[in-house]
Amino acid sequence: DGVQVYEKVCSHCHEANVGPVLKGRQLPVAYIERVVRHGNRAMPSFRPSEIDDAALADVARLIGAGAPLVKE
Repeated sequence: DGVQVYEKVCSHCHEANVGPVLKGRQLPVAYIERVVRHGNRAMPSFRPSEIDDAALADVARLIGAGAPLVKE
């Protein structure tokens, strides 16, 4: 699910003060998907073989909704 993908892939930077904090930003889903696929500045691009489209959609929806991104 999206939380597991975020924890496994995204949190290494976005929860460690390397990448920007995503929690609570309610970024548009289409923007998140584009940045993940194409990269942006220091953010690398991720191929579908690294994060499949369904998992990316789940992560993007969670971020877009401002949902909790890590299990506590």
